[in-house]
Amino acid sequence: MKTTNAWTLVARRELSVRLRDKTFIGSTLLSLVILVAVFGFQAWNANKASTYDLAVTSQSQQMGQVVVDAAPGIDDKVTVTLVDVADDQSAKAAVTDESADAWLHRTSDGWQLVGKSDVSPGLQDIATQSIGTAVLAANADKVGTDVTALQKGTDVTTDILDGDAEQAGIAKAVGFGMAILFYMSAAIFGMYLAMSVTEEKQSRIVEIIATSIPLRHLLFGKLIAAVALAVGQLLLYAAVAIVGASFTEWGDMLPGLTSGLIWFIVFFIAGFTMIAALYAVSGALASRQEDIQSTSFPVTMLLMVMFFGAMFASGPIVDVLAWIPPFSAILQPMRLVSGEAQWWEALISLGILAAVTVGVILVAERIYRRALMQTGGKLSYKDAWNAEL
Repeated sequence: MKTTNAWTLVARRELSVRLRDKTFIGSTLLSLVILVAVFGFQAWNANKASTYDLAVTSQSQQMGQVVVDAAPGIDDKVTVTLVDVADDQSAKAAVTDESADAWLHRTSDGWQLVGKSDVSPGLQDIATQSIGTAVLAANADKVGTDVTALQKGTDVTTDILDGDAEQAGIAKAVGFGMAILFYMSAAIFGMYLAMSVTEEKQSRIVEIIATSIPLRHLLFGKLIAAVALAVGQLLLYAAVAIVGASFTEWGDMLPGLTSGLIWFIVFFIAGFTMIAALYAVSGALASRQEDIQSTSFPVTMLLMVMFFGAMFASGPIVDVLAWIPPFSAILQPMRLVSGEAQWWEALISLGILAAVTVGVILVAERIYRRALMQTGGKLSYKDAWNAEL
């Protein structure tokens, strides 16, 4: 076997082992089931028809009919049906025994909906709009004008100066989703990589491997396999999420988020590779599986700072961190999705991230090669850097 092709053999072996791992397959399928369930519920909830039974007496029957007639125009998925009762006590009894969802009656200064423990927001919105319009029209008629004239100049709309107002909320949610995906993928695959390295070191298998291939090829093969698995899983989740979102009210917003999602995948590859290299070093520093928690602690803390920085940082702090690796792996795609960054900013930031990732891999490769052959106990970064091959 040519040593120049050794890393491909390592990568294929790592992929083969991982893809046959029942735990990996099970966790992936479980995550997909959860995604499908979440988006399935959203799609079902968005298209679910609602029916409300509204109790009315003879005094409120006319206004109740106004609510019934107006409901389809306000929300075509809502139907209101009147339940005629003899008096107020009968109305309360109907609500109490749940033969009616609410009771509509007049008060000294307007109208009131009475529910058993609460009033459905859907019914409340329809009643508020329809009754408000009807009463306003009646009052306008008394003073010899119309509703349009009375309402002129009262509309209040919202807008934002940076980005699109309609997509701002969904962009923020997608950005948080990116941060969660990066954190989970890096933590899970990174720890698995560290454990794999330590297992080979602890069992002394690596000493046999070292006689056949350069250790740097062993590292590169493991990194490539980890990146391929993580990106493959990410693309699978993204595909399911996009298809699922297309059946919800978010479907119309997907085209505006596509470029940001593509950028995220590119940034993910660079950032994940850096974190994976550090986890591989953590595994090489350990002599036993029990040591991994302490040797990987600095990397885990870095990953947590990245995650919480992406979730909670704002303003100028985000603008600065978005240029600093490895924070840029999460923050710059988030800025792209929200419309806060331009493509050329992403390109420069990606170049910086890629350059730093290459530097980290070179440093990690030196520590990895030296630490992997030391079996005397757990090593520090300094000891591994200065160790003899």
